[in-house]
Amino acid sequence: MLRTLSNCHQWRTGFLLLVLNFFSLMLWSQTNGLTQTIKGTVLDQASEEPIIAANILILNVEPLLGTATEFDGTFRLDDVPVGRHSIRISCLGYEDAYIHELEVGSGKEVVLTLKLTESLVTMDEVVVKAERLNGTPNNEMASVSSRSFSVEQTKRYAAAVNDPARMALSFAGVNTNDDGGNEIVIRGNSPRGLLWRMEGVEIPTPNHFSDQGASGGGISALSVNMLANSDFLVSAFPGEYGNAMSGVFDLKLRTGNNEKREYAFQAGVLGLDISGEGPIGEEGGASYLGNYRYSTLGVLGQLGILDLGGEESIFQDASFKIQIPTTKGGYWSVWGLGGLSNSTFKDSLEQYDYHSDRGVIGVNNRRYLAKNDYLETIVSYAVDRVSDEEVYVVDNFVGTEEFTTHALRVSMLYNRKFNARSTFRMGAIGSRLSYTFAEWEEFNSPRVTLINEEGATANVQAYAQLKHRVGTTLHLNAGLHATYLGLGGQMAIEPRVGMRWNLRPGHVLSAGAGLHSRRDPLPVYFAQVQTGADTYSQPNKELALPKALHGVLGYEWRFHPQWRVQTEVYYQDLYDVAIASPNAQGVYAGTASAINFDSGYVTDSLFADGTGRNFGLETTIEKFFTNGWYALATISLYESLYTGRDGVERNTRYAGGYVGNMLIGKEWSVGKNKTNLLGANIRTNVAGGNRYSPIDLEASRTAGYTVRDYTKAWEDQVAYYLRSDVRISYRKNRAKTSSIISIDIQNVTNRENIYGRYYSAGSDKIVEETQLGLIPILNYRLEF
Repeated sequence: MLRTLSNCHQWRTGFLLLVLNFFSLMLWSQTNGLTQTIKGTVLDQASEEPIIAANILILNVEPLLGTATEFDGTFRLDDVPVGRHSIRISCLGYEDAYIHELEVGSGKEVVLTLKLTESLVTMDEVVVKAERLNGTPNNEMASVSSRSFSVEQTKRYAAAVNDPARMALSFAGVNTNDDGGNEIVIRGNSPRGLLWRMEGVEIPTPNHFSDQGASGGGISALSVNMLANSDFLVSAFPGEYGNAMSGVFDLKLRTGNNEKREYAFQAGVLGLDISGEGPIGEEGGASYLGNYRYSTLGVLGQLGILDLGGEESIFQDASFKIQIPTTKGGYWSVWGLGGLSNSTFKDSLEQYDYHSDRGVIGVNNRRYLAKNDYLETIVSYAVDRVSDEEVYVVDNFVGTEEFTTHALRVSMLYNRKFNARSTFRMGAIGSRLSYTFAEWEEFNSPRVTLINEEGATANVQAYAQLKHRVGTTLHLNAGLHATYLGLGGQMAIEPRVGMRWNLRPGHVLSAGAGLHSRRDPLPVYFAQVQTGADTYSQPNKELALPKALHGVLGYEWRFHPQWRVQTEVYYQDLYDVAIASPNAQGVYAGTASAINFDSGYVTDSLFADGTGRNFGLETTIEKFFTNGWYALATISLYESLYTGRDGVERNTRYAGGYVGNMLIGKEWSVGKNKTNLLGANIRTNVAGGNRYSPIDLEASRTAGYTVRDYTKAWEDQVAYYLRSDVRISYRKNRAKTSSIISIDIQNVTNRENIYGRYYSAGSDKIVEETQLGLIPILNYRLEF
């Protein structure tokens, strides 16, 4: 009854807004300003049901512009002046939501999907109102260590270069140990612990030049033309996230414009990029969205920006999404992402040919079973292939590796909103993982086969999650995730809990805990250990899943609508970590641990007897993008420790000790009519230097190559890391087109940060290996 009254009241309010909007548009049409359309859909956060008669009001224009949603939750605002706008979305019975500083350009319509959370109502039907705040994750089941990020942030942040992983380097607790790639270290964990999801299902790492088992690569294969607002989680994940130990990128693809065909063309030193979107058919609301990019790093080499040493590197990627709404069959979408990358080199002494290719295609169907529940079914197919052929003439070495994995997945999710207080979610994921692994090498001896395996296994996951709002100030989450890996029959039961308590306006206490596991890269399970002249064993087939128990306590203070301070303290207990066999020989055996692996695989016999600990304190001070500027400052102090076969607790290779960031950006409206935008952004990052195992100089001289003292594994550390990046952009709005020119200057001071140290036989001394210097990345984009 209350909902019916609410909608009736909102229809009257919406009608008044429509009348107001009509007169506003008449007045605005008398000016010569550039305008654009803002449209989209407003949904219930928990049930995904359309909200009727929700009000959408642009706050910073005179006269006011506003409208209300139709019966299907859609809205449309025409003739909105170009520039930055703040929008309030409200509906009686729901918490208000705000979009601050939304960029509206003349070249493309703005299409939004907005979600409102139902307010709690007392016995006398008094609605308790609140606001959905900046940075709140899209996944309402997330209570702690999570935040949403927008496509605009990915484009705007200095050093991000349209890459979500590089953008995340500005967040607390996130670091990298290599400028040459976009793998990220989250709270001292190995980069291999990161899970990538797209459209609700696990995908291969969406990066070019990515090695087997790696979560990152040299360059992102994701296009910001395709992405919608997404989530980034770094600890104590909700129950639906499995096969993740350190973090989750939960990516969403936006839906193409279903009324108007629009295009974008982009050119820069990283390649050519073209995208298109528009309606399919004359009626029905179906749409398409697609993007293609081709690039060669040779451009950077020819400009003298990047020394490729004669190496030729080429990559290309494509992505798409087709959205089809139906009357009885629900919403259907077909989507996909693919990337090809190749690096080759050849001279008289050595040659190699490296390929890193991957792709995924999926079909999603969301069907509403009743007013407050829906069923989502996803079928996806992914392939991940890495191949490498190497020849070193001087050493008489020949090596070949070929790793290919196919994943066929079926996922089903059921979501039920019982009422404004309680939402229940459950699901299951079945994966068939087929594989072909082969690697052999010759080194002044007959060929040695390191791995040769072909077959398939199953991975089954199931989860359940309940969110309950005890009152207007206390939200509780509880969930369970179960994983079964057919290979070796390994299973993990993972409970999860979370809490958010609004102590008083602007003050939130949060907490979360959960057990998480992630399977090792599949080649690890099939490593061959030689047992005789023509025999071998595969001792890793029953290797247990590594696990991490997370605990987080956080406090957030929003002392101003545009500012927040957030502090989190965390502890992670890692166990069942792969380390060397008790019978392993050699100086490396006692200190080896999978915690220190970032990519690739090992051919050694492993046992899940290792442990580790990560703990730390993080603080974020953030000023949201309002009034033309924003700022973000973070500081993280942490320890990352592990114990190997020798029983000694040591620093991991990722134990930098600290990482700090300062990011600030300003935007000006310029031009005769103030319709163009000039933006400047700068980011400075400081962190503890990379760790390495000490070099035994005398042993290295005798051997002629680097020999390390692994009894003191990861004890030494290079100098601190310091880097500043600058981004400058200019948007020119014209009638029906918009152009953006930008330059990202990475490492603007050209500081040569140290990556590590090694022994040089030529100079007979220990030398330092430095990371990338100054790299300017110029880009031009046209929207029409």
